Amino acid sequence: MATNPKDPNDVTKAWAANQGQKNSASHMRIFAWIFWIIAIGGEIYGIYLLRQHKFDTGGTGLLIGLLCGIGIAAMIANVLWKSANRQDPASRADGTRFFIQNQLGAIMTVLAFLPLIILIFMDKDMDPKNKQIAGGAGVVIAILAAVMGVDFKPASVEQYTQDMNQCATQIKTGVATTACSPEVAAQAQDIARDTTDITNATKSAANPNGIDDVYWIAPDPGQTKSSDPHVFHLCEAVSPLKDKTVHHGSVTQAYAENAIRITKQIDMEQKQCGFVNG
Repeated sequence: MATNPKDPNDVTKAWAANQGQKNSASHMRIFAWIFWIIAIGGEIYGIYLLRQHKFDTGGTGLLIGLLCGIGIAAMIANVLWKSANRQDPASRADGTRFFIQNQLGAIMTVLAFLPLIILIFMDKDMDPKNKQIAGGAGVVIAILAAVMGVDFKPASVEQYTQDMNQCATQIKTGVATTACSPEVAAQAQDIARDTTDITNATKSAANPNGIDDVYWIAPDPGQTKSSDPHVFHLCEAVSPLKDKTVHHGSVTQAYAENAIRITKQIDMEQKQCGFVNG
């Protein structure tokens, strides 16, 4: 017997980055790490020059220039990293990873500045005036770069899942697609398309507009979704569901349990289920 496992207002399957989004995020993260390494390399070079007493009586312009270079490299890295997180965000379910992934820019910026700034202020041989100028400039640049590394409104899998649901609903109802950001639109369109195909295939004299109600193999006992993608069908009486534990509900609910593929046997299932063929 088919059971309806979830409330009709429940959400779809969790959003997941597609391959294009993953590739784009990977490339941006690689370049972000390159620029962070450049920034830390600049810091190490600055520390080396300090230890060589290059700034005791002069060279303030060089030191400030070096600090600016570190800041620029860190800022570029931070922008790239946050852009990558928009393409392939972390889940809030793993709080530690979510925090580190979204605030890594600020963390790396601190690492790229703090040791050098501390050594500047602690250098007993540097001219006090030059120390104040270079140290003050370093603090300002570091703060600006660190703020650019902080993600105040980080994206998450959960947020994209919610947006995807709203986007799919907006597409299906024909209202303005205010929730359809590029990150979620493609998957929301899949849900909306499948819903339209199902309602078209399930038209009958009793239901001339069709029914958004499909049937699929239930997840294993104790599981909320299947580990492998399943197909959803027009009714429980179709051959592939014979002797199976079956769930039924809307296309949205089917997606929630990883039944994300519409049957390819529409014509055959229409006959088996008693629906009028189009």
